[in-house]
Amino acid sequence: MPSFDFDLFVIGGGSGGVRSARVASSLGKKVGIAEEYRYGGTCVIRGCVPKKLFVYASQYSEHFEDAAGYGWTVGESSFDWKKLIAAKDKEIARLEGLYRKGLDNAKAEIFDTRAELVDAHTIKLLKTGQTVTAETIVIATGGTPNLHTALPGHELCISSNEAFHLEELPKSILIAGGGYIAVEFANVFHGLGVETTLIYRGAEILSRFDHDLRKGLHEAMEEKGIRILCHDIIESVEKTENGLSVRTKNDKSLNVDTVMLALGRTPNTDKLGLEAAGVAVNDQGAIVVDEYSRTSVPNIFALGDVTDRVQLTPVAIHEAICFIETVYKNNPTRPDHELIATAVFSQPEIGTVGLTEEDAAKRYPELEVYRAQFRPMKATLSGRTEKMLMKLIVNAADRKVVGAHILGHDAGEMAQILGITLKAGCTKDDFDRTMAVHPTAAEELVTMYSPSYRIRNGERV
Repeated sequence: MPSFDFDLFVIGGGSGGVRSARVASSLGKKVGIAEEYRYGGTCVIRGCVPKKLFVYASQYSEHFEDAAGYGWTVGESSFDWKKLIAAKDKEIARLEGLYRKGLDNAKAEIFDTRAELVDAHTIKLLKTGQTVTAETIVIATGGTPNLHTALPGHELCISSNEAFHLEELPKSILIAGGGYIAVEFANVFHGLGVETTLIYRGAEILSRFDHDLRKGLHEAMEEKGIRILCHDIIESVEKTENGLSVRTKNDKSLNVDTVMLALGRTPNTDKLGLEAAGVAVNDQGAIVVDEYSRTSVPNIFALGDVTDRVQLTPVAIHEAICFIETVYKNNPTRPDHELIATAVFSQPEIGTVGLTEEDAAKRYPELEVYRAQFRPMKATLSGRTEKMLMKLIVNAADRKVVGAHILGHDAGEMAQILGITLKAGCTKDDFDRTMAVHPTAAEELVTMYSPSYRIRNGERV
């Protein structure tokens, strides 16, 4: 049998890569892992973790306003962007240290370098030029923001990566995109006092979400003062003495300090040596894998966003666990990508799991839709007009709840619990038998006893 330097070598130090390396090493395998930037990946370093910290920071302006309705007198307040950045950087450094410590404790060998494939078993470490061999290789290099290089003036724009490291908070910003990254950052910047405009080519933001949530969030954002331009795109960006001048397809002219492109993410596969190793990719550059995350080369696996299956951190971790079970525990395990609960940390939040009304109507002959919209209790004294929306999609044939959707405070927290409920196959009768927790917003989920309407063969009745 051939002799290798490592039993497993992982390229990419994000959530999926670190989990597979750490667990394999703890099982006694000789493991190496290489990361060219920082350990922790997009989520920890310049993704969901720092973004959530920014979300918290941006909410305080409304908290201060709401306090008056509850008898509090809040003095003059001000915001310091540099202090937020410093605090965020300190926390991210702490988390990166924990990722490294976990690998160290498991006795994995850590390489701070870009790594590329030479062939199916050989990896080149670019910092030193050293080559190492491995019996099994995992590619977990994640994704990167789409820079939209066809756009004239794209080099004057920022992506979500740079948004976490701006030297100064802009006075005005134009964000291109209608997905969760664009929507979340629009709310963040607005909450921090930035004049914010969102531009999106589609008819409505958040194209893959339930239409009621999309409409409700759009209305709430505009009521806050965020300008949303749908059916439009940026055609050019030019630098001026006062900032940036933007022309749109609909012949609008906008002058802003900063333009942020949030136009999707692409798999991070460029110059990885995939062709030399024989690893197949699709038209979008994503690594093609089978149901066990195995690539076209039997000893090479790929996990997370680089495969462009479901771009969520917990999914990458789940795929890593399945990889370990399959390769090192003689227990072939397929990642389960069904019924994944997700959240959009917009303001108000979205929490969702299962099918939208539109998708469920295509799958089932008859649906029962339970819908409640109400003013949350917290808003009664604060005077805020924001509404909560809760919606359950039920297959009428067997009463199984096939979709649950929430717009409002703590929607993400509720979606996590609903994820368990729907995964277990609970029916609407199970919801009805469940006692409510009062007074909470979540009690609406178990007190909607009569359908708001039905859908038969795709038509509302």
